[in-house]
Amino acid sequence: MTQRDFAKIVSCSFSLIALVEIGKRRVTSNLENKIKVAFDLDEQQLQSIASLVSEFSKGIPPFM
Repeated sequence: MTQRDFAKIVSCSFSLIALVEIGKRRVTSNLENKIKVAFDLDEQQLQSIASLVSEFSKGIPPFM
């Protein structure tokens, strides 16, 4: 999924997604809620995804 696709699904601007992805903007509670609704995620699922993203950003495969 591209940043543009993601932004369209979440109903926010492409530029916001791009800035979040490179670390220049933070995920606000409003954006977090939009993501939860758009992808039908509960808090536990969102935390699992955040944990995986954190591990990948360290360069460590989370399954090892």
